[in-house]
Amino acid sequence: MSTESKIGSRKLKITLRRSGIGAPESQKATIKALGLSKLNQAVVHADTPQVRGMIRKIEHLLDVEEIDG
Repeated sequence: MSTESKIGSRKLKITLRRSGIGAPESQKATIKALGLSKLNQAVVHADTPQVRGMIRKIEHLLDVEEIDG
């Protein structure tokens, strides 16, 4: 199995822990793009480089857990 398919088979549980109020518009847009809108809301996304990049941009507002998909 290639590295990409191993990464793609894992999932990330992303939880919004801090508010985006006062954050720059680009960070607010990233929160929305991840599908988050309320505090303590959690979403599950595939572990891809694109999602990892979005997480890195707003990691100070999130909790992230790796789960096996």
